[in-house]
Amino acid sequence: MNQDQPTAQQIKRWRGYLANERAEAAAYRGLADRRQGEEREILLALAEAEARHEAYWLNKLGDAALNPPRADLKTRLLGFLARRFGSVFTLALLQSAESRSPYDSDADAAKQMSADERIHAEVVRGLASRGRERMSGNFRAAVFGINDGLVSNVALVMGVMASGVAPQVVIITGVSGLLAGALSMAAGEFISVRSQTELLDASTPDPKAHEVIGELDVEANELELVFRARGLSEAEAREKAAGVFLKFENQQRIKSNTLADPIVHDAGSARSAALFSFCAFALGAFIPILPYLLGMDQLPAAVVSLLLVGISLMATGGITGVLSGKPPAFRALRQLGIGYGAALITYVLGLAFGMVL
Repeated sequence: MNQDQPTAQQIKRWRGYLANERAEAAAYRGLADRRQGEEREILLALAEAEARHEAYWLNKLGDAALNPPRADLKTRLLGFLARRFGSVFTLALLQSAESRSPYDSDADAAKQMSADERIHAEVVRGLASRGRERMSGNFRAAVFGINDGLVSNVALVMGVMASGVAPQVVIITGVSGLLAGALSMAAGEFISVRSQTELLDASTPDPKAHEVIGELDVEANELELVFRARGLSEAEAREKAAGVFLKFENQQRIKSNTLADPIVHDAGSARSAALFSFCAFALGAFIPILPYLLGMDQLPAAVVSLLLVGISLMATGGITGVLSGKPPAFRALRQLGIGYGAALITYVLGLAFGMVL
């Protein structure tokens, strides 16, 4: 056999690469169809880069490139999400996929391709970060609030049930835990956001301070101290203050507040944050007590409750994993382990208290 002739195993691997590159290019084009302006141009450029990788494998395969297999399941899923939704979740998954390129350890792949994939991961990371910043803070608060409600109330319900009390007591305890936790979350979020707003207000420059600039002593130039206090170096503060005085000397009208803080602070609505936290926690806390509210017996209700909570914990864990650009499966399982671990601890404590009482 010719030494340069690829083996059957190589051909199979290359055909898989070819299929995945085509699918990834299609995913980027699908995302680009849902974007405008600069983001659309960036996504189309990424699609072109994937097309260059496709051409590389076509050249390597020759006639063996005919009728390549379907892309792997994960890559096909990315394409489906890109075409149907085009959301930050798809970008986060693409970021994760680009970060785990198989070309790093494959001698058959050009070094440039491995470097390309690393750069693609950073490009997608930047695009995904834009999407994360545009996402409502209330949405993120809802995900975490639901998770808090799930873990705290399932632990409470399991602990009380294990003590041997009547089902009615479990229901009352669960509902009380729901209301107490939701109100506590809402109050805490309200105070947090309101306090942050008040702190930001205290740091906002006086809107009338710039009106006295023309009366300042140019030689003493205390205006320079204002800019130094805000973090500028001595030279930068002196230059900026001189520029302000120059405008007055030339009798140019200052159209905007010279001393205004250029950064707009927005801590959000305290009431909105409190309402979202209340509803999110209540929704999560409602799931563990649902089987008991439906009149199920103790043991079946506990099993169903744990199943419902487990599914919900994995969903919230997966979502937070996607939002952070990390593999969602590990985050989902970690969230499940934390929730079930808390429930197990309180269940054991409940059994202990039941035997004592």
